[in-house]
Amino acid sequence: MNVPSYRDRRSATAPPGLPSRATTVRRLSTAAAAVVVLAGCGTGAPKASPHSGGPGVSHAPPAVPSPSASSFAPDLTAATACTNSTKLAGWSNRRLAMLTIAVPVSETSVSDATSEVGSGAGGVVLFGSNAPSDLGSRLTALKSHVPGHLGLLVMTDEEGGAIQRMANLVGSLPWPAYMGTHWTPAQIQQNVTKVATRMAAAQVNMDLAPVVDVDGRNVAPSRTNPDGWRSFSGSTSVVSKDGVAYMDGLRAGHVIPVVKHFPGLGGSSYNSDFGPARTLPWSTLQKVGIPPFTEAIKAGAPAVMVSNNVVPGLGTNPASLSPTAISYELRGKLGFKGLVVTDSLSAKAISAAGFSVPTAAVQALRSGADMVLFDLGGNVSSQTSSIASAITNAVAGGHLARSRLIDAAGHVLAVRHVNLCS
Repeated sequence: MNVPSYRDRRSATAPPGLPSRATTVRRLSTAAAAVVVLAGCGTGAPKASPHSGGPGVSHAPPAVPSPSASSFAPDLTAATACTNSTKLAGWSNRRLAMLTIAVPVSETSVSDATSEVGSGAGGVVLFGSNAPSDLGSRLTALKSHVPGHLGLLVMTDEEGGAIQRMANLVGSLPWPAYMGTHWTPAQIQQNVTKVATRMAAAQVNMDLAPVVDVDGRNVAPSRTNPDGWRSFSGSTSVVSKDGVAYMDGLRAGHVIPVVKHFPGLGGSSYNSDFGPARTLPWSTLQKVGIPPFTEAIKAGAPAVMVSNNVVPGLGTNPASLSPTAISYELRGKLGFKGLVVTDSLSAKAISAAGFSVPTAAVQALRSGADMVLFDLGGNVSSQTSSIASAITNAVAGGHLARSRLIDAAGHVLAVRHVNLCS
């Protein structure tokens, strides 16, 4: 995630270098849609929010095309087959909502999230910078509370440099800027695999990395600059190659990578954690910032994090709350079929846009995101409940399509390779 708070991190230091007849048709359509969800593919763009803007237009962006039933072989046995989507359709809205929430928790006290995990939270996000030696056994105990033992996404920010939460346990990586300057892609992959293997052994299965923003500013990340040394390079081609190498290193170590921060924070006006922020103009990002995401997606990226920055040319809402950015561009234009997670909805840029964390969560889901993140702080249990209630109330009130919620839940299960029918 975009650094939600630097207060619990070590101070930044310079890098040591730089899814009758009419009935059959309907069943085939249902089966086809189910296959799309299981494969982690969106089934279309949600309706645009009154808050969301478009690229110079006031109407909703074009709907993202979905595969039709006719694009699948007419296997009649598949029409009655059990799929993730048919199973999820039987879940309550509350349970579906919980699956789209990642709960923040201190890595030194992961049992604090037991109630939320027992209520079906889809994941937890670890905060801190000094992981306990028995983190693995603590997380194993936490996972035992997951309803149906469907698995749990355990996330951390392990980028390198000062953005590492468990370096004391899994080993340290230098700032990405150093890697981009001094290591070949092969060396990046090799070193990341070593760290990822230890992360997996400690029951951490998702890393909110790599950062594939293109930013050549040779400075530490700060309130005014979210990237700096967190970026591999100011060169689009270097970031594209190194980002894929880092992603492959994580996957080789059995950790799920989350490519971030779409559509690119390089050259941003400010750090969205601390206030409203804008990316470079969309016309520029298409040439400079989008290619690394395109390459990562081509290489099989399983998850993408969307930033909280407004993108000039794509509307007036933060990208994480924009159907244009997520459903039209990321899903439609780039063809991404995996899990979409938001950056922290606790960011000041979100509140400045007129959203509370719960209302932002609803808007993010409407826009095409599948999982929402927020910061550690305050009453996490109450915040989680408020988010789940906002989502269920939105479905009940017709402001969030139940099919969109099922789709999002399907993506959460798909990234963990969970089969509800097995």
